[in-house]
Amino acid sequence: MSVSERVRLETFGRVKRGEITVVKAAEILGLSIRQTRRIWKRFKARGDGGLVHGLRGRSSNRRLSAQTASLAVKLQQEKYSDFGPTFCCEKLLSEHGLAICPDTLVSLLKGRGLWVRRRRRGKHRKRRERRSSLGSLVQMDGSHHDWFEGRGPKCVLMVMIDDATSLTFARFYPAETTEAAFDVFDRWVIERGLPRSLYVDRHSIYRDEDHPDKPTQFGRAMKQLGVKLILAHSPQAKGRVERRHAVFQDRLVKEMRLRKINTIQAANALLDGMFLAEVNRRYAVKPADDQDLHRCPEAQVDLKNVLCVVEQRVVGNDTCVRWRNRWLQIDAAHANLRLARKKVTVRQRGDGSLIVEHQSRRLTITELRSAPTPAKANKPAINNRQWKPPATHPWRRGC
Repeated sequence: MSVSERVRLETFGRVKRGEITVVKAAEILGLSIRQTRRIWKRFKARGDGGLVHGLRGRSSNRRLSAQTASLAVKLQQEKYSDFGPTFCCEKLLSEHGLAICPDTLVSLLKGRGLWVRRRRRGKHRKRRERRSSLGSLVQMDGSHHDWFEGRGPKCVLMVMIDDATSLTFARFYPAETTEAAFDVFDRWVIERGLPRSLYVDRHSIYRDEDHPDKPTQFGRAMKQLGVKLILAHSPQAKGRVERRHAVFQDRLVKEMRLRKINTIQAANALLDGMFLAEVNRRYAVKPADDQDLHRCPEAQVDLKNVLCVVEQRVVGNDTCVRWRNRWLQIDAAHANLRLARKKVTVRQRGDGSLIVEHQSRRLTITELRSAPTPAKANKPAINNRQWKPPATHPWRRGC
């Protein structure tokens, strides 16, 4: 089962045990009540198998043929490149007899890298109501500010706030990095559990501008944990965490000034000691629904192995792996795997430790102090010295 299907299984399990209603399950899963009741009926009749989509592995009966798709893209590029998708589809039908949906045409163009997005007028926005339950949506953002007022180093405050209750967690880090995002999220999960969704901005930590379809390290981790990652289009969209930044930049800065705090360690100690408790006591509200929607991580999931940087590397002929200008020597105990020229997975945890795996098997490694010296081939010695005859040589008799 996929992650989303396991989330459905856990939710309908709670419905079966009488902990929540089907209507509440529809809100949690983001489905209509009618669709949720249909899935609930299948679940009661067929068990876990009723949650798996019946069309998995089958091609759609309404799939567009490859010839029609190629012809539509060719005509759009040659004749209707500056037409909108709706107008273009009207012309394809009236002039060429091709019946195609505008959304399908856009998908075909995107798949071939030919779609050019056009600017539109700004959307009309309205205030979004709070989520009804704790853990339904958590906002996360980094606040850049002169926190020590020149007394200490530059740093960023990573803030997480629950949308339903305004319960807040925060921690200082030297910079807003992937490792900082992993660490603050890990601390939230340890204390409360996995939220259903996470609302963030479009920082490069969460979205790769050059490859929008490829998840970042943080996006990969959220997908693996079954947490829906929502990217905000403006600061106003995540106004709750932005307003919490204003509280910290006012009250926290003054508290640290009074206590003469000028280091990140001391600032984090202040947050953990009394400041966060005071903020939550003053600003947290009671949710509309008392149900806590946080999930416990699955038993086989190691958060430290998920909330870390994961990349693949190719093993060299000397069974060494290069990782960010560091050289990792795989021990000879794994010689029977014949890892030369094979791919391995390298995980760098938040504490800096490295784990190398091959097909989910952890390998024993030793970090080298310097790059291994390549073996040099023995070249024959070449004597370029010019031979000089001795004084008794016949050539020198006439001298």
